[in-house]
Amino acid sequence: MNHQHDAVSGSPEGTDWITTPITEELLRGALDLERTEHGVLPHRLPAWARAQAADGQVAMAEAQPSGVRAVFRTRATAIELDTLRTKPAYEGAPPRPDGVYDLLVDGRLAGQASTTGGNVLMMDMATGSAETRPGPVGTVRFTGLPERMKDVEIWLPYNEITQVVALRTDAPVEAVPQGDRRVWLHHGSSISHGSNAASPTTTWPALAAALGGVELVNLGFGGSAMLDPFTARVLRDTPADLVSVKIGINLVNADVMRLRAFAPAVHGFLDTIREGHPTTPLLVVSAILCPIHEDTPGPSAPDFSDLGSGVLRFKAAGDPAEIPFGKLTLGVIREELSRIVKQRAADDPNLYYLDGRDLYGEADFAELPLPDRLHPDAATHRRIGERFAERAFGTGGPFAAPRA
Repeated sequence: MNHQHDAVSGSPEGTDWITTPITEELLRGALDLERTEHGVLPHRLPAWARAQAADGQVAMAEAQPSGVRAVFRTRATAIELDTLRTKPAYEGAPPRPDGVYDLLVDGRLAGQASTTGGNVLMMDMATGSAETRPGPVGTVRFTGLPERMKDVEIWLPYNEITQVVALRTDAPVEAVPQGDRRVWLHHGSSISHGSNAASPTTTWPALAAALGGVELVNLGFGGSAMLDPFTARVLRDTPADLVSVKIGINLVNADVMRLRAFAPAVHGFLDTIREGHPTTPLLVVSAILCPIHEDTPGPSAPDFSDLGSGVLRFKAAGDPAEIPFGKLTLGVIREELSRIVKQRAADDPNLYYLDGRDLYGEADFAELPLPDRLHPDAATHRRIGERFAERAFGTGGPFAAPRA
C-alpha cells in the first residue's frame, strides 16, 4: 500500500474528490467537538470540565486526541485528511517525533502516515512559559485501498492537538453503526495517554481494547491524573459498560497532596463514578513499577545532567525522610489503594483492584527499562496492553465477556 503525506496540490491527477463534513457520527473517542476557524477540534473533556481545569497541562493533554478515530464505510481507494496540528516542543530538548496516523481497513492496519506544517507549542521547563508558533495546514493521504465496501478507521496521533479541517474521498462515505461491542471507559496518566508508544493503535489501552473486542474511550491525560473532581464527573456522565481508573504516578510526580488528603480523594472519586455507573465493573489500577518513585516522594524533576544522550530523563526530587509525615510514594499509594478497594468491595461486588506491577514489574524493568525513567517504550506498551487484556478481559477477569 502506498501511504505518504504531502500538500493537496500533489493530489492524484483527475481524482474526483468528495468532501464530507466531520460530524459526531464520524468521530469516536471524543466527548466534545469544538468548531474552530479551521475545522473541528476533538476534545476528550467537555467544555464545562475544561473551564474547571485551570491548568495548561490538562488543556494540552485533553485536546491531544488519544483514542480518537474517524470511522466510516466507503468504497474509496483514496482518502485525504487535511489537519492542523499543534505539536509540543521543549526548549533545549531534541525535537519530538512527528505524530502518526494509523489507517485500519476492516480492523487491520493498512497504512501509516504523518502530516507536515502545523503549529508548534514551545515550552520552557525551566521557567514554565509556553508560546504557540503558527504554521500551515497539512494533508495526510492514503491511496491504493481495495475497491470494495469496507470499514475504515483513521486513528489520530495521540501526541498532537489535531484540528480536522477536511475529509476527502474518491467515493461516498457513510457512518458505521456503533454495533454491540461493549464500551470501555479508561482514565489514567501519560502512560494511558500513550506516551512513547509507536502509534495511536499501539498505546497500551488501544492494544488492550483490540484484544478485548471493546470500543475504547481513552481519558488518559498526560500529567493530569490527579483525582480531579471534574474528571470523576465526566467519567460518571459518560456512557460505558466497563470503567477503569489508573491512579498514582501523577500524584507523586506533581507532589500535589499528602496521605491525609489522598484517601478521602480516592473515596470521593469512586463515589462520583458510582453515581452514574452504580453496578458497572469498575477496576482500580495502581501505577506500574517506576523505580525512581517506588520509595522516594515527588516531585519529579527534569534531569538535565545527561541531555547529550538525546533523551530528557527524570529524577525524583523528594525526600524519603518526609514519608512518615504523609508524603506519597508509589509504594504508599499502592498500599492505600489496595486497602480502600478491599474496604469498599465488601459492599460493592463489582469493584476490583489490579496492582500495576502485574502489568510491568521488576523482571520487565530489567528487560525493558523506562528510557526516561518515567515512561515506557513501544515494546513495553505492547506488553502492558497484552497483560491488561489477559488480566482484565480474560477468563475470570473483571471485564470478561458475560457468557451468552
